[in-house]
This record gives sequence, C-alpha cells and structure tokens, in this order.
Amino acid sequence: MTKTPYWTRQICTPLFTGILALTLTMPSPADQPPPRSLPLHIVTDIPLSGQPTRWDYASLDPITHHLFLSHLGDDTVTVFDTKRQTVIANIPDLSQVHGVLFISPLNRVYASATGTNEVVAIDTHTFELLARIPVGQHPDGMAYAPKQRRLFVSDERGGTESVIDVDTNTKVASISLGGEVGNSQYDPVSGHIFVNLQTAGQLAEIDPASDQVVAKTPLPGAQGNHGLFIDSASRLAFVACSDNNTLMVIDLTQKRVTASFSVARDPDVLAFDGVLGWLYVAGESGEVSLFKVADHTVTSLGTAWLGPDAHSLAVDPQSHRAYFPLKALHGKPQLRITQPVF
Repeated sequence: MTKTPYWTRQICTPLFTGILALTLTMPSPADQPPPRSLPLHIVTDIPLSGQPTRWDYASLDPITHHLFLSHLGDDTVTVFDTKRQTVIANIPDLSQVHGVLFISPLNRVYASATGTNEVVAIDTHTFELLARIPVGQHPDGMAYAPKQRRLFVSDERGGTESVIDVDTNTKVASISLGGEVGNSQYDPVSGHIFVNLQTAGQLAEIDPASDQVVAKTPLPGAQGNHGLFIDSASRLAFVACSDNNTLMVIDLTQKRVTASFSVARDPDVLAFDGVLGWLYVAGESGEVSLFKVADHTVTSLGTAWLGPDAHSLAVDPQSHRAYFPLKALHGKPQLRITQPVF
C-alpha cells in the first residue's frame, strides 16, 4: 500500500535488552495510549541492497528459506536467504512493485508492478521473468485459489479484481467491486477469496469457481479498510483500517464484526504465526501491534515502535522470526529480524 504518513513523528529509541521496549515521542492526543512493550527481541539488522527507498510486501518460501521483498522505490524484487542471512538476487524492471506472492506448487512468485499496471510471473529457481500480464489500474495485493489455479489481484484504484489463469499467465476475468479495493486473501475452508472494499467499508467474498461476488459483509465504523488476513482455523478475518487506526475482527460464520482494537498508527500489512497464534499489525508509523489468537478469542499483547517505516513484514512459521524491511536505518536499507520472547 502506498501512502504518505499523515503526521510527523519524532522517535527516540533508548537502549534495551531482552524484550522490546521502545519509547515513543510524538504529539499526543488525549486518546493516545502510552507506549507499551512487545514480547519481541531484535535479533539483528542486516543490510539490504539498493537505495534507501520504500519497501512494500514480503512473501516467504519456507522450504528454500527465500524471502521475496518488493523494493517499490527501486522497481526491484529482492531475494533474501534467511538461512544464510544474505541477499542472493535482485530482480529488476518491476515498475513500482507493490504486491509479491510466493506460490509453492508453481515454483513461482508473482509481483504486481503498479507503474505499468501489470502482474509479473517470476521463476523461483532461476529468478527469470516468465510473463508480464496486463491487469487493472494500480494492482496491489494478490491471493491464489489453488483448486481453480487462478490468481486474484486487487486493482486498488480501478475498483476491480483481476483474475489470472496461472497455466497460461493470462487475464481471464475482471470482477467489478464498486469501490476502491484493498488487500485480497484466500480462505481454504470456504475456497473463497475475500477482498477489502476500502471506500465502501465492506468485506467482499468471491467464489473463484464462478468469479462472482457472493456476499458483502458490512464493517460498521471502518475507515480505509485495507490490510487483511484470514485465519481459516478460527474462522476469523482480521481487517486493518488505516484511516482510523483500528483492527476489526470478523466472524466468517456469522458474517459480522465481533471485536475491534486500537492499533499501530496507519496500519498496513498483517502477518500471522499460525503455530503461536500471533497476529502482527505493522503500521506506516513504524509501530507494530501484536495480538494472541486462541479459542476464537483475540487478546492484545501490546503496541510499540519497531523501526522507521516498519509497515510490512513476513513471518517464518518454523523459526517464528519476523522480518521487517526498513527503508533506511543509519541511511541504508536494512532487514530487521525479531524473535519472540516468552
């Protein structure tokens, strides 16, 4: 998601050990909660390649331990080996790359190149470009429906969801959604694609067998519902609203909002550690909120500043480490790696 932070923050980071406890200094409205700690330890910061420009989505191949990072400001997908802890490739010529999605059965990663309104298929063995697929206006997040072998792409400013046949790497459908489109996620239980309608305050549900919208769940009070994650096991959807700094919890069985929480300012990307049941909400402010999901109950574990522009991340389900690409740390792009503390 490309946004300009809506207020200026002055951030002071004291020395710390063990649990992450970072102090926030900023203009404080009356409803601003005091800074809290997170049960995270910063393992290390590793230099990334390229210029100190904006990063966006991240996607991990847990088998090869290759982390695909969209370096939006450099028009590049960077490949980072989490075992060797080093950059192993840079894939160029991806204009304003936003979304990036690794699909294991295909040995491919797909990247949404917003500058040229296309999705690019990349071979994960050779890192060569396989196809450039024209889609709608401002493609962003993506989700994959494995049974239909189709990729669903959020055309954020086009108000549509583009559908790509991954066998032919061609666009086969365009689904009108009637508003600005946020992130898309696949639910393996229903077999459906869920999509944020961020100007309508709704969560749309698409049946990939028919490419039809089968439901729209209202999200009362949602403002800029962009970030999305589906926890199929708990039958919950999590929606991050960037304009009012809110996380909404939606019961997918009852099709209604069951809870909401204040979160990191200007929330963007959501990531989930399914083993620990930890939900990360990363904000454009550099703050991160953390939640525990267990037995259909969602509990806040805290919010704290994690790093400059730490609005995106990926989580390794094996090591439980979280990876945050940072635009500039000491003037250079860095990958901040965190580990849970129990």
